[in-house]
Amino acid sequence: MDLLGLIGNFIRVVENGSIAGAARAKGMSPAAVSQSLSRLEAHLGVRLLSRTTRSMTLTESGKRYFEKVRHIPQDIDLASQAAAIETKPQGPLCIATTAAFGRYVIAPLMPAFKALFPDIAIELISTDRNVDHRLEGVDVSIRIEAQLNDQLIARKIASLPFIFCASPAYLERAGTPRTPEELSQHACLVFRYPTDGRFLPWEFIVDGQPVNAKLNPEFISDDIDIIAKIAESGGGIARLASFIAQPLIGAGRLTALFSSGESNIASSPMTIYACVNERSALNAKVRAFIAFLEEAI
Repeated sequence: MDLLGLIGNFIRVVENGSIAGAARAKGMSPAAVSQSLSRLEAHLGVRLLSRTTRSMTLTESGKRYFEKVRHIPQDIDLASQAAAIETKPQGPLCIATTAAFGRYVIAPLMPAFKALFPDIAIELISTDRNVDHRLEGVDVSIRIEAQLNDQLIARKIASLPFIFCASPAYLERAGTPRTPEELSQHACLVFRYPTDGRFLPWEFIVDGQPVNAKLNPEFISDDIDIIAKIAESGGGIARLASFIAQPLIGAGRLTALFSSGESNIASSPMTIYACVNERSALNAKVRAFIAFLEEAI
């Protein structure tokens, strides 16, 4: 009897809240997961789960057993890491990142990372939705502060500037704002978080204090490339991460605002975090990627 396997299936069922969810996470059929639970209960001589066609709850025995065994898979992983001597990072590495950061920053760096670590097989998930590390097999995710949650261990790796900008044609037509307060008189191109529908706030640091500008949303989109394209075409003022704005400013298609001597006005930066599900996930390949990214950006 593979007792550790049966315990692992039981833990997944409890964590996912259903046999079907555990089956998807384990790549098994629901029937196989259900049978493994029955074998574990028969081995222990107690019922762990009270199951009906519509619900599933832990029995009192199941609650006590879960508290005792829930850390076993992590302990086994830690023991394996302690026993293994890794000469170099290797194996599959699944990275999740926001769409824009993945497109403009991560993707161009991947060939250099691969050249340094040829034995790492990379999968890059580029999306603005919330990803579940455990269910989707993600080793490390790159997130901004608004995307952090208590279930992840986050490490700050960089702060990148936001740049307020507009096309020369728009500024010639509508004038150039000199203070955050003047933005309410301009067409603002606003990014909406796809995950929860919130607007990305336009925050400034004025005389050392954070100030949220009052906006006049002329266009709203959940795609930052669309916002950049509208700004480039003369549609209004955008707040873009530097890695998106700077090439367009360098080409003369956009003009940076609030950067001509207003020393008491600055845009709040974009803070970038590397996130893992638990400390045991900081294996050699994840550590190598985080260190590479810190140095690169």
